[in-house]
Amino acid sequence: MTMLEADEINTYYDKSHVLYNVSLEIPAEGLVTLIGRNGAGKTTTLRSIMGIQPPRSGTVTMNGEDITDASPHETSLRGISIIPEGRRIFADLTVRENLRLGHLGHDIEDIDGAMVDIFEYFPRLEERQQQRAGTMSGGEQQMLTIARGLLSDPDLLLVDEPTEGLMPSLVERLRDILGRINDDGVAMLLVEQNAELALDISDYGYIIDEGRIRESGPSEELRADEEIKDRYLAV
Repeated sequence: MTMLEADEINTYYDKSHVLYNVSLEIPAEGLVTLIGRNGAGKTTTLRSIMGIQPPRSGTVTMNGEDITDASPHETSLRGISIIPEGRRIFADLTVRENLRLGHLGHDIEDIDGAMVDIFEYFPRLEERQQQRAGTMSGGEQQMLTIARGLLSDPDLLLVDEPTEGLMPSLVERLRDILGRINDDGVAMLLVEQNAELALDISDYGYIIDEGRIRESGPSEELRADEEIKDRYLAV
C-alpha cells in the first residue's frame, strides 16, 4: 500500500526551475532512498514534500489525502517528520530540552514515556539528558536530531544526509539505528550521498540528476548496475 506519492511535481526557487516532473512513491513501512550528486535536487524534493518549498505544479498525497499546499506544521500533523541536514540542534539547550521540542504541537500526553521509547534507540542520549547539546560530538548531535524528529510519533521520516561528516564507525551505528526504526514500522525516505550505504539499507531507490528522476528500481538492482552508478553517482 502506498503511503506517500509525489506525482510530477515541479518546484522553483523564485524563477529558477529546480525539480522537473519528479514522481516517487513510498509504501507503508517501506524504506526508500533518493540518491544523486550534490545539487541534483534531493533536498528540494524533501522540502517540497514537507511543504517548506511547495511545488508549483504536480501533487503530493499522504494516505490518499492531497497535502500539496499544506504548511510544514500541517504536514507534520499528518504524520510526516523531517530530519534536516546539518544537525540543526539548539546548542544552548540541554538534550532533554531539545527532545521536548519535538512533540510541540502534537497530541502526545505521555512525553516521558515517549522519551523512554526513543532512548531504546539512543541510549547515549539518555545518559546525557542534562548536557548542553552544543557540547556533544557531531555523531551525538546527529542522533539527537533524529530522536527529536521521532518525538512527534511520525508514520514517515524524511531523512536528509544523516551520515554527512561522521566517522565510519558512527556511520555504521547510525545505519543500524535507521534500520531498526524502519523495522519498527516507521516508513522512511532517505536522502544520502553515500550511495552504497543508502542502497544497502533501502528496499527501493530513485536516482535524481539535474532535478529529474533518471532511474528507479529495487535497490539491489540499482546497486549492481555499474553503468548507472558511473553515469549519475560518480564524482
